[in-house]
Amino acid sequence: MNTISPLDGRYAEKIKDVSALFSEFGLMQARTKVEILWLIFLSEKGLAPKMNEALKIALMTVIDNFTEEEFQKIKDIEATTNHDVKAVEYFIRDLVPENFWPWVHFACTSEDINNTSYGLIIKQGRDRLVNIFETEILEDLASKSKEWKAQPLLSRTHGQTATPTTMGKEFGVFHYRLTAIIDSIKNTPITAKINGATGTYSAHVIAFPEVDWIEFSREFIEKKLELTWNPMTTQIECHDQQAVILNRIGVASSILIDLNRDVWGYISLGYFGQKTVAEEVGSSTMPHKVNPIDFENAEGNLKLARGIARTLSDELPISRWQRDLTDSTLQRNFGLVFGHFLLAVRSLKKGLGKLEIKPAKLLADLQAAPEVLTEVVQTVLRKYGHADAYDQLKAFSRGKALSLEEVREFVNQTDLPQNEKDLLNNLTPETYTGEAERLVDLFVK
Repeated sequence: MNTISPLDGRYAEKIKDVSALFSEFGLMQARTKVEILWLIFLSEKGLAPKMNEALKIALMTVIDNFTEEEFQKIKDIEATTNHDVKAVEYFIRDLVPENFWPWVHFACTSEDINNTSYGLIIKQGRDRLVNIFETEILEDLASKSKEWKAQPLLSRTHGQTATPTTMGKEFGVFHYRLTAIIDSIKNTPITAKINGATGTYSAHVIAFPEVDWIEFSREFIEKKLELTWNPMTTQIECHDQQAVILNRIGVASSILIDLNRDVWGYISLGYFGQKTVAEEVGSSTMPHKVNPIDFENAEGNLKLARGIARTLSDELPISRWQRDLTDSTLQRNFGLVFGHFLLAVRSLKKGLGKLEIKPAKLLADLQAAPEVLTEVVQTVLRKYGHADAYDQLKAFSRGKALSLEEVREFVNQTDLPQNEKDLLNNLTPETYTGEAERLVDLFVK
């Protein structure tokens, strides 16, 4: 009731796939995981005391079964320390014998724990988001593209009638674009570091000069956390790859806004109807209305996801000298990007599920626009050496309302071979769709 963000109130149920992950609870859980894995790693490498199997299992159980009880213990400690990472350190001390205490958070700065924790969170959030997107949007777009690949559609460039396409091919364009950007998000490496106060391992090599701390760090990041190691940092991991992911989510948002606006327009033209739900209300005063609200909701949330993602991606790679804390404040808002994007995906899915194509309306608009055939007439005239073909068709058609008979009459007055005239005279706007169907077959997988 008193939440500021609708993601935590009105829409909480729709984004629960990612909300806990990016919450304060999720961050504390990730920090606890990193601290425990670091302690176990130090023990395995012979620096910290040897850890018996029972203790190791107990610690791994805390990672795997982190609950509100563990979270609250950390928050209670933080109330005294006024430092969230230090609270996690003290929490873990209570889980291990006293001889392990010096090795909890050994040679770490808070950023060693935070950057790795955010790395784990973003990786898990990215993978969840991609999986949801592929199953709930890409599969649906592919299905609709295949289903409507032969359904002719009057194109509009600059809002004016243009060379016809098919509805399936147009949905296929979005499927192809979104597949490419989602693949790039999926394949973006998520980098992390654990190298001390300013990225030089200074305290490490004094304490244990015989250890190759550079290799030690790489092994922990790659083998234990399964992230991509960044060997060259200041006190903070530079966040460049975080910015890349955020930027690509922004691009995906722009593509989806484009899709939402196009479908909204097709609904407005009557090319799509929307399945009605008996209990729903379209307008508080106009009973007849079935508004495209799912597409409008999606568009609004995509604008928020894109705007926040752009702000974060612009600012995160910037830090004064070796460290300032602006990135810490910014990173706490990752969940807003993922939350608004997921909410948009869910709204779009709902909207796409309501669409009912109206072939008769599509056909009527095509048949009312025979002027679109002038493109092919002038192209065939060019084939037979008419350098002024475009000008001929421009004088004949520009700004005029033509009938199909007038177009055919123009064709018959040319000096084209009869077989070409027959070909052109047999064309109609609804059959003038080129390779639209084949494009779907070839490139929508």
